[in-house]
Amino acid sequence: MLRVGIVSPAPPRSSPPFTWIDSRFRELGFIEGQNFTLDFVGLDGHIDRYYAAMRDLVTRKADVLIAFGPEVALKAAMAATTVIPIVMVAIDYDPLERGYIKNLARPGGTITGIFLQQIELAVKRLQLLKEAFPDSNAVTIFWDEPSAPQWQALQSAAPSLGLDLAGIEFTAPPYDYDAAFAKAPANHRRVLGVCNSPVFFNDRASLGKFTLRSRIASIFAWREWVEAGGLISYGPSFIGIAKHAANYVDRIARGAKPADLPVEQPTKFELVINLGTAKTLGLDIPASILARADEVIE
Repeated sequence: MLRVGIVSPAPPRSSPPFTWIDSRFRELGFIEGQNFTLDFVGLDGHIDRYYAAMRDLVTRKADVLIAFGPEVALKAAMAATTVIPIVMVAIDYDPLERGYIKNLARPGGTITGIFLQQIELAVKRLQLLKEAFPDSNAVTIFWDEPSAPQWQALQSAAPSLGLDLAGIEFTAPPYDYDAAFAKAPANHRRVLGVCNSPVFFNDRASLGKFTLRSRIASIFAWREWVEAGGLISYGPSFIGIAKHAANYVDRIARGAKPADLPVEQPTKFELVINLGTAKTLGLDIPASILARADEVIE
């Protein structure tokens, strides 16, 4: 019986990453209750509970831990155990820069997994906003503690793009997007960039409605936001990343050592545009941007 532990900011059994990871385990031949158990702890948006949740999974005798998402997920897993293999999905931080792994080819220790270059992608999204809306030089950015490195990178990149950024920090869930947006300068309320973080992702439906209600052009990290009503997203497949985490667990279960499994990075990125949202907002997306889109949602 392979017991895999995972913590998510979303409520138990309703998180898309859980659904995707679980489906990949079934494809690999793992059957819940027969040769496999997936222990899932949902935090209902309370990121401060990661440490207790990871300790709980170790107490339940997890064979492998999946540290999915923000840096605190990996830090909590490392604090909970020094011997159990950890498959990280480093979405919002650089594990090499932070010293969690020795190098990508041979990470060493008990940690391996996937590293998404979110900071570089955040800057790329800002460039896309500039291309899509060249006449809008004032942009509002939503960020919170897990996405602070992205916000810092955006501040550094903005002057070279001729953009003036107004950062709105969110500190405690539930986030009130209307009240926060009201604090932005009036000339910054046409274009919005949302940094990637667990709470923002969980709030994708309410964020989509907010952007439509506020009649603001928006860009996000994942297509799931665009499906919820956002305008543009640019990033890798969230489904693909989640499923690939299960592949790592499978290899470890078959005897591979985390220290010998290279940390992989996504190489395919999707530009998704919700043309229905653009029409609702009365926006014209440049033909050059539409031509580069991997998918256009009508």
